[in-house]
Amino acid sequence: MTLQGNQIYLRLLELSDADGNYPNWLNDPDVCRYNSHGEALYTREMAKAYITSISNNPSIQVFAICEIQNNQHIGNISLQQISAKNRSAEFAILIGEPSVYGKGIGYEAGKLVLNHAFNTLKLHRIYCGTHSENIAMQHLALALGMEQEGIRRDAIFKNGQFTDIIEYGLLNINQVYYQEI
Repeated sequence: MTLQGNQIYLRLLELSDADGNYPNWLNDPDVCRYNSHGEALYTREMAKAYITSISNNPSIQVFAICEIQNNQHIGNISLQQISAKNRSAEFAILIGEPSVYGKGIGYEAGKLVLNHAFNTLKLHRIYCGTHSENIAMQHLALALGMEQEGIRRDAIFKNGQFTDIIEYGLLNINQVYYQEI
């Protein structure tokens, strides 16, 4: 499965991605500044085990974000905790290559994944949470049309302190569902 954009395309994460820069991103303190990664060494073997574990799991889809011009894998974006019953999923993104920061890659990847979530998977709600100091992710969530839904106080312990998680959500109000009888 490939989702095509202007600067990037998304494809499902593959075992060969573990041989590239992907494991290094999760060991980079700058890349992992606001997420739960980076606390322990992440190895290529761990990356391969993770990719294998998600390959046939219907509750998660992890896409590699790749640049069209050179096919370089620059990040991952995912729909996690996909619930067919509740027609919902959690949105997560990690741009691993700092050289592409500020180029609209996250926004383009986000639009592609939201389109896939709402139009292909027929989901009703997408949500995400981010570290209260992660201003870039907060801007991305709002740019993608998400609304702030709440704050989980002291929800993450990172860099020796507790920090709030800001929650965002987006509803697909164009879908009509029929009540089960």
